[in-house]
Amino acid sequence: MRQTTLAFDVYGTLIDTQGIAATLEGWIGERAPVLARAWREKQLEYTFRRGLMGAYADFDTCTEQALRYCCQALDIELDPEQEVELLQRYRQLPAFTDAAPALDRLRADGYRLFAFSNGTAETVSGLLRHAGLEDRFEGVVSVDEIGCFKPDPRVYRHFLQRANVLPADAWLISGNPFDVIGAQAAGMRTAWLDRSAQRLFDPWGGAPTTTIRGLGGLAAALSDSRGKDG
Repeated sequence: MRQTTLAFDVYGTLIDTQGIAATLEGWIGERAPVLARAWREKQLEYTFRRGLMGAYADFDTCTEQALRYCCQALDIELDPEQEVELLQRYRQLPAFTDAAPALDRLRADGYRLFAFSNGTAETVSGLLRHAGLEDRFEGVVSVDEIGCFKPDPRVYRHFLQRANVLPADAWLISGNPFDVIGAQAAGMRTAWLDRSAQRLFDPWGGAPTTTIRGLGGLAAALSDSRGKDG
């Protein structure tokens, strides 16, 4: 039997990007969640825009530039020391509480696990190490290796090549609908992690292979899909 390979998105799937709000709260009070959300949205917007322009800059650069833009747009002033500290804290975000036990279960079930991210390999490895997740993965595959961002089709082909796996034997697990749609277009199977049970999936005419509400439900969803395949 061919071994199934799981590609885990990192930011927003394994790692809680809104965890930065705890640091912000001490500086800007109740506006912390607003800045945290805007920062994440602008960060992703910058990756999309750079991808369309063919003007790649790594994810850390997009993150820093997005922070500066959002602070200006929201009229929030951080001093230089706070900005440096905030960017450092972004490299130390917490894991979602269901990540470690779910990954342990999946490894025990015989799946190959990879972290697959817009972040650089160095940053993602450090992030996973700080969150206590790094040793669960066979490797980290970064878009930085080819200089383009998700959901560019080249990114998913790169993952499949690096993991040495056929699309039919690979799953993308992500909390980001654009990432799920991109992986599906590359022939991969997909699990959309909809933690809030309130977000909308883009109406592009295709649904994820499966939808889960937490990582704890992934093993059962994968088993169910394998059973349907006969």
